Amino acid sequence: MGDINLKTAIPGPMARALLERKEKNVPVGPFNTIKTFAEKGEGALLKDVDGNTFIDFAGAIGTLNVGHCPPTVVKALHEQIDRYLHPCFHVMMYEPYIELAELLNKLTPGTHDKKTFFLSSGAEAVENAIKIARKFSGRKGIISFERGFHGRTYMAMSLTSKVKPYKYQFGPFAPETYKWPYPVYSQETSMAPEELDTYMLKKFETFFLSEVPATEIAAVILEPVQGEGGFNIPSKAFVQGVKEICEKYGILFIADEIQTGFGRTGKMFAMEHYGVVPDLMTMSKSIAAGLPISAVTGRAEIMDSAGIGEIGGTYGGSPLGCIAAIEVVKMIVEQKLLEKANSFGEKFQERFGKLAGRFNVIGDVRSLGAMCAIEFFDGEGRPNSQLVQEILKKAHQRGLIIMSAGLYGNVIRLLAPLVITDDQIEEGFGVLEAAIVQSCQQ
Repeated sequence: MGDINLKTAIPGPMARALLERKEKNVPVGPFNTIKTFAEKGEGALLKDVDGNTFIDFAGAIGTLNVGHCPPTVVKALHEQIDRYLHPCFHVMMYEPYIELAELLNKLTPGTHDKKTFFLSSGAEAVENAIKIARKFSGRKGIISFERGFHGRTYMAMSLTSKVKPYKYQFGPFAPETYKWPYPVYSQETSMAPEELDTYMLKKFETFFLSEVPATEIAAVILEPVQGEGGFNIPSKAFVQGVKEICEKYGILFIADEIQTGFGRTGKMFAMEHYGVVPDLMTMSKSIAAGLPISAVTGRAEIMDSAGIGEIGGTYGGSPLGCIAAIEVVKMIVEQKLLEKANSFGEKFQERFGKLAGRFNVIGDVRSLGAMCAIEFFDGEGRPNSQLVQEILKKAHQRGLIIMSAGLYGNVIRLLAPLVITDDQIEEGFGVLEAAIVQSCQQ
């Protein structure tokens, strides 16, 4: 018998009652993946208000690399609550803020002098990284990438590529923002990966002649693996090529590690896969086991370009978030979660790579560590979001929480907690495979 235990239909009676209250009191804008409500979380399991237990392959959109309610984090939080909740770093400082800054300065790529400060959300981290890049460089232009996602606040939304649901009718957007294409090595292109990399990097050089001069670009911001965009994984040559262009023209390179950081890809940070040291890095999501905190880490001379009071925020770097983050890093190291991330990815590739051979609608099975995706197309090679929604519905009804992604919504993405057990992996993979097989055979 596995860990999934379904006692009612989804949603059950308690969840349906809560849904009615939600519809009356909460706007339709905030989306929901599965139509039920959490009662308790532990590790890779979520129990809802009707007593149904699910295996969680969504991990709060990549926020729970160390799982739901990790005991050491919970213990540290209880101890901190008895000391103080929030004196605000801008009023009276506190040691956990400094300790976490020291830790991230040491952990992030590069041996140069670094400095770190904290905010509350990933979008805030992106906004402030852009502020710092502009202040330091004296330039205004910012380049992001097609299919990229950087948040829902105004600058972050301007850098985000997907129109619906993120940008539709919310304009005008922040000026001096530009998009470069991001390599997608799937059946969407006829080019070989090396050919595509070369083509794009040359095109970027031309961009400075046709669109905006390099001397007006402050920074390029890149996700080392695109999250919302469909878990697109660039080559090492591409990322290094982008960094070389940045260095050539004095442009800062910002790595957005909000979804990829803290062990998700089998490295502490995904940029380690590419041998590239960013000038600035944004972090959030799994930094603190679900508590709202984010960070910007960068070269000390860049970070110090913003004067006193020019960066920060009332809740930035809350003591609870800092304490949780310190414990998260300890967990990643002590429980060897980087190794577990790589093991998850290997098991995923072995199982679903075989499945791709059975069904031609599976266009690609890809992963970097435990950041895993399956891409679906129809019989004529067009992105198939309808099939993905059918698979998600079947998986949810069988007790597995999964999400979609991609510009066309045709990608299933997996962000399971790295503390997941081998038995839970096999049970979850079994549910997902059954849902795919049944949907593809209809």
